[in-house]
Amino acid sequence: MMAPARVLVVDDSPTMRGLISAVLNSDPDVDVVGQAGDAMQARAAIKELNPDVVTLDIEMPNMNGLEFLEKIMTLRPMPVIMVSSLTHRGAEATITALEIGAFDCISKPAPGDTRPFHELIDKVKAAAKSGTRFQAGRQAPLRAAPAANVNVSTDYRVGRKVVAIGSSTGGVEALIEVLKGFPPNCPPTVITQHMPATFTKSFAERLNRLCAPQVQEATDNARLEIGRIYLAPGGDRHMIVANPHAPVCRLIDKPPVNGHRPSVDVLFDSVAEIAGRNAVGVILTGMGRDGAAGLLKMRHAGARTVGQNEKTCVVYGMPRVAFELGAVEQQLPLNAIGEEVLKLTAARREGSD
Repeated sequence: MMAPARVLVVDDSPTMRGLISAVLNSDPDVDVVGQAGDAMQARAAIKELNPDVVTLDIEMPNMNGLEFLEKIMTLRPMPVIMVSSLTHRGAEATITALEIGAFDCISKPAPGDTRPFHELIDKVKAAAKSGTRFQAGRQAPLRAAPAANVNVSTDYRVGRKVVAIGSSTGGVEALIEVLKGFPPNCPPTVITQHMPATFTKSFAERLNRLCAPQVQEATDNARLEIGRIYLAPGGDRHMIVANPHAPVCRLIDKPPVNGHRPSVDVLFDSVAEIAGRNAVGVILTGMGRDGAAGLLKMRHAGARTVGQNEKTCVVYGMPRVAFELGAVEQQLPLNAIGEEVLKLTAARREGSD
C-alpha cells in the first residue's frame, strides 16, 4: 500500500488553514503534516517536513503566493495546488500560477460551503502520485515547435475541418504550448478545460494575448469561424457544437458527466455527430477518464485523433484511458501536437470534398 500523501497547508488565515486541513485529513490517504501562515514559515516547513504536496494561498503578507511559487519551482520543484479567491484578480493570479508551474488550482468556498475543498482531496492524491514526473517536467520545460511552415488555406470554409481539444490538470501549460503555434487563420477550435467557473474568462483572455488566432470564452450560439478558438466557460453548463450546415457553440443545461460540467465527453460526442471525418480530436493531460469515450466516438466517425504521451503529461489519466480504449490514433509529445493538428486539418483526406 502507498503511504498517505504528505501535505503542507500554506494560508495566512488560521480559519482557512484549519478548514483545508480538516477536509484533507478526513481522507485516510492524505496526511496534513504541517501548516504555515506566510512564505517564510512555509520555506522552513518545506525544508523540515519534506511534503509531497503544498497547498498555497495566492494572497499572503510579506511575499505573495506567486513570488513564493516561482522560488519553489526554481529551487525545489514540487506539486503545488493554488487556493484562490473567486475574484477577477484572484483568477488572473491563478492563471499566472498555472503557467509558472502550479499543479492545479481550486477556488475558496463561499461562507458555509466546503464542497469545493472536497475536490482538493483527489487533486492532492494525483499531485502526490505525479511526484517524479512533475519534477522532471519542471526542470526541462517543453517549448512548442513553430508551425509557421504549415499553411492553412485562406479560403478555408467553415465546416471543412473543426478541432476539438479536451484537457484538465496540467492543461493550462499544455494548451498554451499547443495553441501558440496556430496561425491567425487556424480552423475553428473548441476546447473544454476543467477549471473553476470564475477562471475560464481570465484564461481565455490570457490565451488571446499569447496566440495569433482570436481566443474567446464561448457564448451560446457563437458561430464557429476561421481563426477563432472557443473555450468552454466553467460553471453549470456543457458546451457542444451544433448545426452541421453552419456550426455554432451551444451551452446546454445537463447533469455533470464523469463528475464534470462542462465535460470533454459531451463536447467530443457533439463533434463526432456534427463534423464526423471533418474533425480532429485531441486529448491532453488530466485526471480521470473524461473525454476518452467521446474521442472514441470521434474516431469511429472518421475523425483523426491525437493523445498526449505519458512522458510529457503532468497527469497521464485522460490520455491513458483514451489510448487503452483505442480512441487515440497516435500518441505524441506535447511539443509535436500543435504542428500535427495543423497538418491533419490542412491535408485533404481521401474522398473529402
